[in-house]
Amino acid sequence: MQHPFEPIYNKHSNVLILGTFPSVKSREQSFYYGHPQNRFWKVIASLTQTPSPITIEAKKDMLLKHGIAIWDVIQSCEITGSSDSSIKNVVPTDFSNILAQSNITRIYANGATAYKLYQTYCETKTHLPIIKLPSTSPANAAFSLEKLIQEWSIIKV
Repeated sequence: MQHPFEPIYNKHSNVLILGTFPSVKSREQSFYYGHPQNRFWKVIASLTQTPSPITIEAKKDMLLKHGIAIWDVIQSCEITGSSDSSIKNVVPTDFSNILAQSNITRIYANGATAYKLYQTYCETKTHLPIIKLPSTSPANAAFSLEKLIQEWSIIKV
């Protein structure tokens, strides 16, 4: 399965947040973090002190106004449903264009799988380290929204 949509960034982006691969709900909506229980948009809204965005345009706007880029580590793979543990035959994303066309100096992983995949496939090419953040996925029930916001606050540096 090919990644179905483009990264969100502009020349002012200085932070890149990476997931693994879009979930079924995200693929249905043609945009990142589309599952209604995923807390990504609430976390970013809190950190940027903006209202939680509803539309895709509002989500893009919020990210770009605050220097945040988003994309995924995997360009294509085999995946069952939305399960990161089912991912096989990974083709990693080529980050050369986004890094050349932005001011990205910090990369964060939305969860352990994105972190491991980036370290395995991408770090030697980008020469930028990645910092692991707890997943905003609803499957990560160990983290409350408040705890996620606290952990993710390091992206505001």
